[in-house]
Amino acid sequence: MPNRRILRLSGADTDSFLQGLVTNDIGGLEDGLVYAALLTPQGKYLADFFLKREDDAVLLDVAEILAEGLVKRLGMYKLRADVTIKESGLNLQRGTGPAPQGALPDPRHVDMGWRAYTAAPESDDGSDWDDIRVRHCIPETGIELTSDSYILESGFELLNGVDFKKGCYVGQEVTARMKHKTELRKGLRRVTVDRSAPVGTEIFANGKPVGTLFTQSGGAGIAYLRLDRATGDMQADLANVGLSD
Repeated sequence: MPNRRILRLSGADTDSFLQGLVTNDIGGLEDGLVYAALLTPQGKYLADFFLKREDDAVLLDVAEILAEGLVKRLGMYKLRADVTIKESGLNLQRGTGPAPQGALPDPRHVDMGWRAYTAAPESDDGSDWDDIRVRHCIPETGIELTSDSYILESGFELLNGVDFKKGCYVGQEVTARMKHKTELRKGLRRVTVDRSAPVGTEIFANGKPVGTLFTQSGGAGIAYLRLDRATGDMQADLANVGLSD
């Protein structure tokens, strides 16, 4: 089963429809891929995806596990807007080597390479995506990004996934409040680990829970931490965990 589904949104209201829903400014589509998310009204994560201009339509590249729910949610918001959501018939190709014609840079980080959409079967060039994500603390759908996630705690500002000047979108008030009125007390951080532990293992410090360990690679990992408690030596199962520089 493919890991991604590529949808096509078309119709006269497509741009305004997306602009009022997603966390990023779709004006960026004129320059390349846009990384964005759809949130609940309470500001929690529902789905993250990439958007790409294709003639008078917009392609939406989303994880297969979220695709059906996202289509239903978009349909709920669509009401009478002139927007049609269909399967595109395209698949994702991605890699970190030489980019083929038509490929565009992944907007999250230069080391995440390129993405292209064609009729060929879904493929990548064998890059160690977990290693790249861990090195740059880039969350993955269904692992670090869940229905309990807030995008600012998940690093979306550094990943070019949110625009604070674009105006209203679903969940915007909570996101803006977290940005301007509070100091984040929890969030994803890169950590060191001296041995592997199952993804989702709880992290303890001084016998108290301080977070959860997720993806690991090369003696490092991505962890969701309560930042005021994540000091000194920490443990996740048999692994020793420390904050990375």
